[in-house]
Amino acid sequence: MASAGSANEKTITEVGTDRFGFDSRVKTDVLRSLYLTPAFVKEGDKESDMTGQGHKDYGTESTFIKETNSIQYTTVAKFPPVKLLPNSERKRILVTGGAGFVGSHLVDRLMLLGHEVTVLDNFFTGSRTTVSHWVGHPNFEMVRHDVVNPFLIEVDQIYHLACPASPPHYQYNAVKTIKTSFMGTLNMLGLAKRTKARFLITSTSEVYGDPEEHPQREEYWGHVNCIGPRACYDEGKRVAETLTYGYQRQDGVDVRVARIFNTFGPRMNPYDGRVVSNFIIQALKGEDMTVYGDGSQTRSFQFVHDLIDGLILLMNGDETRPTNIGSAHEFTILEFAEAVRDIVEKVQKEEGIANPKRVGIIHKDLPQDDPQRRRADTARAQESLQWQPQWSVRQGVEEMTRYYYRQLLEGKI
Repeated sequence: MASAGSANEKTITEVGTDRFGFDSRVKTDVLRSLYLTPAFVKEGDKESDMTGQGHKDYGTESTFIKETNSIQYTTVAKFPPVKLLPNSERKRILVTGGAGFVGSHLVDRLMLLGHEVTVLDNFFTGSRTTVSHWVGHPNFEMVRHDVVNPFLIEVDQIYHLACPASPPHYQYNAVKTIKTSFMGTLNMLGLAKRTKARFLITSTSEVYGDPEEHPQREEYWGHVNCIGPRACYDEGKRVAETLTYGYQRQDGVDVRVARIFNTFGPRMNPYDGRVVSNFIIQALKGEDMTVYGDGSQTRSFQFVHDLIDGLILLMNGDETRPTNIGSAHEFTILEFAEAVRDIVEKVQKEEGIANPKRVGIIHKDLPQDDPQRRRADTARAQESLQWQPQWSVRQGVEEMTRYYYRQLLEGKI
């Protein structure tokens, strides 16, 4: 099994690449400023800076007013500086599910790069606050819309991310999840066909089910329970892939399929039931960390900035086959829980907080159809996209811990 990474790793100051005629490079500090936003507490005439950042020139801020138990959100008058692109290089890009966890990071990157971005979201799991710092920008448009219904727009590229991705959310309304995967993909492929746009769908490692092959190559057909509680998502994404390649063969639509493995990072819903957010929130609150089963099941985790790099490379490269985007570093869940506990303690120590006792690790029953092993074979992405993760799990968990710590300070969690 992989280690979480050493504490002496090289600091990552820039993400993205200049490849396939699309420059996606952005300074890490600029991206960080869009999700680690300033926050203040007001008591009478006194205002305390909770995050130590002071007021900024751009982005969003929030002020918690104690007397009235209210919060004031401010979109600072200036927008983050974006690259000035000539018309010939500026693309019109549609991002469905663009107010979600992954979608909002993709939108940040595309906006900073100077492209025109339209976000489509019905806010079932997404939130306006993830992209509110762009509202009003001349290159940005946000539309409340459910992709189950057709949508007409002129566009050059479509990133189709719309679909709940965590088990509690996609199982909440299984029929709706299947409709989103099928009807939503059908509508977006129809749009791509009409506008001759390039179409990328974010599929999932769940198409492999509880795999009998390890690690999972793209040629593996999967081992899926088609009537189980997770089937609405697993089979929904499988049929979405079928539909995507149907449009490619029948109508010549230019398609890309990204099979995403476990991803984590800032803006992930703290209560969506996924293992990374569960562990960090429990540890930050001083609660025992919950491991399902004996903790011997394995996962591989990638940081969201690496995933965005992979999606942009796949969209702009020539690879049309399904492509795994994930980390090849595998952990048992128990090992991962112990690593998260150490990282949270490190962050708390730096913030001057000491928990009275070390949080414990408790075990509960394993959910039905929970895969025992999951790790991406990323040879195709490395070969055709020259992509590989840059962030270690330790670096990513620390970044996410600081984000959740800020959210706790601001009373948002």
